[in-house]
Formats: sequence, structure tokens, C-alpha cells
Amino acid sequence: MTLQDEFGEIDIYLFDQLLKGRIAKGDRVLDAGCGSGRNLVYLLRQGLDVWAIDANPVAIDEARALASRLAPAIPLDRFRVEPLDRLSLPNEIVTVVVASAVLHFARDPEHFNAMLDELWRVLARGGMLFCRLASTIGMASQVQALGNGRFHLPDGSTRFLVDEAMLAASQARLGGHLLDPIKTTVVQAQRSMTTWVLRKP
Repeated sequence: MTLQDEFGEIDIYLFDQLLKGRIAKGDRVLDAGCGSGRNLVYLLRQGLDVWAIDANPVAIDEARALASRLAPAIPLDRFRVEPLDRLSLPNEIVTVVVASAVLHFARDPEHFNAMLDELWRVLARGGMLFCRLASTIGMASQVQALGNGRFHLPDGSTRFLVDEAMLAASQARLGGHLLDPIKTTVVQAQRSMTTWVLRKP
């Protein structure tokens, strides 16, 4: 088996959390905004308890097909088409929430907070919230503000962008603790992507 067979197209910063032992057998993991399941391959292969949610029904069909192939015992009703600001999951049901490249699709600050609050609601105490999202950090002079927290990026996309102060304010509001310092990767003349990892006390 190749590394790609084992890990798929996993986000390298999520892989870092695996290396640190923060996601392991026994965890109940929600991939929020899972797409076709690129971050689920290793988790499914390892037999973790997985839920996956995306607003795109085609993406969920692909994620279900992936789960059927790699972990046929997982109930497919855990792969759901629904918006992240109105999750159908019970409170504190998962120990890890992964939100990779999804929160920057917020329409405005209220929508961002609604999604974040739902992810925090379903996360158990002591659990980890892993977020990877576009930000202004390191690129503030190269993005064009459009209002309501949305910006036009040099790569041609339009995204809701956070900054360090906004993440700090969200952390304080939620009462979470940083597991790692906020880390940002600047993709030259395109975008900057920030990794934000919190523990729920």
C-alpha cells in the first residue's frame, strides 16, 4: 500500500494532528464540510467512528461510496447533506471536529459564528476543534474588502476572511484553549491559509 492509498489527499496540517496523537482510535470524528472525503481515508481505514456532513449532495454521495469501500460497517446515515449552521447531531457527540477549508465560505460574520457555534455544540468536553481557513494574515495589503467580512483574493476567489484578532475573540467567546499557536501559510500572490486548533474545556 502506498502512502497515498493509506492517507489519501489529507490536509498536511491535519496529518500533523495525527502525528501529535490528537486523533486516534476511540475518537468520534466529524468532518464538517467533508467534500468527497479527502480527509477521511486514513480515519476510515483505521476504524475510527466517523460522521461527515456537507451541503453538497454529490460530495456526500462520493463520501458514502468511499466509506462503503474502506469501512463498510459504518452506517451511511452518518453521511448527511445539511448546512453547518444547522446540524442535526446531538450535543457533545464527537470528540474531534475537522473543518478544513469550509468556514471561509461564510456569508457574513453572523453566518461564520453560527457555523462555529454548531461545531462547538456537537464537540464533547475535552475534544478538539481543528479549523483550516483563509485569512488576511500576511496578506492584508493584497486583498480587497467587499463588506460583511468578505474579500476578493489575488487568486480570483471571494472568501470570508478572519484575522488573528477575530480568532482570539472567537476563542474567548467559546472558552476554548489553543492547542497550537495560530499558524498561517502564505501561498505566494494567491491566498493565506490559517490553522486554528482549540481544545474544549
